Amino acid sequence: MTSQTSTPQHSKPAGPVSVIGLGPMGLALAETLLDRGHSLTVWNRTPTRADDLVARGARRAPTAADAVAASPVTVVCLKDYATLYDVLDPAAAVLADSFLVNLNSGTPDEARTAADWAAGHGAGYLDGAIMVPPPLVGEPGAVFLYSGARDAFDRHRDALATLGDPRYLGTDPGLAVLHNAALLTMMYATMNGWLHATALVGSAGVTATGFAELALGWFMPAVVDPASLLAQAPDLDRSHYPGDLGTMEMNLNALEHIAHTSAEQGVHTEQPLLMRDIARRAVAEGHGEQNYLALFEVFKKALPAV
Repeated sequence: MTSQTSTPQHSKPAGPVSVIGLGPMGLALAETLLDRGHSLTVWNRTPTRADDLVARGARRAPTAADAVAASPVTVVCLKDYATLYDVLDPAAAVLADSFLVNLNSGTPDEARTAADWAAGHGAGYLDGAIMVPPPLVGEPGAVFLYSGARDAFDRHRDALATLGDPRYLGTDPGLAVLHNAALLTMMYATMNGWLHATALVGSAGVTATGFAELALGWFMPAVVDPASLLAQAPDLDRSHYPGDLGTMEMNLNALEHIAHTSAEQGVHTEQPLLMRDIARRAVAEGHGEQNYLALFEVFKKALPAV
């Protein structure tokens, strides 16, 4: 993975940009581009979605092909890759020498296939992932991930920086959506942990408000410290898991207690049982005397097919 880049000071005038797809995120992208002085052309299957933008100075393209032809950069924000093809296959005649920034959701293989499809039509292509909700597009701290041709990223970086801090991840077009999936895995696992923990103490009448200060105000910052995890990242790269401060066996014992307590208190048990079973597998694979980070070795391997 290449090093990340930071947002530069803009020195070039804002150039023309087209946006295809005006759902909540597409609208946020279009509004930000318009607010920052870009000449904007928009297209959406439901034309009335563009009414407010047109009233503010955007041009409504009659077709997706017209939108692509209107600007050197076309930002595509549709539901998925299948919709990308539905919308842009009829525009194939104007794709040559165009540049597409695709911000759909999907998988790495879908992104690579889309990059090949674009190349087959003579279009430049970057795949991307938006790491903020619509209200934060264009705001300080907004991050967009991109992968694909580096020269295309560099050439159109000023337009991309209008939307948020553009982080270039590498030439593999699948890297942006892969990072998106990885970061969302962290988000959902953290949210699930908080919700299950709150349900667990709630079984004894403790309110979420009463638990939040202890759990979120003290425990998470003190125990699940991002700085500590950052410092331990090199250990993952070299498979180094010293157990001098705690072993997998010790953690498995704690996970057994969590699973039993959940059952005893009558709350959902699948999540703690899954965590217990993953730790059991790590012990069975010989990591019992290493620390909890040795679960990384389990996560790197797919489960055997059944």
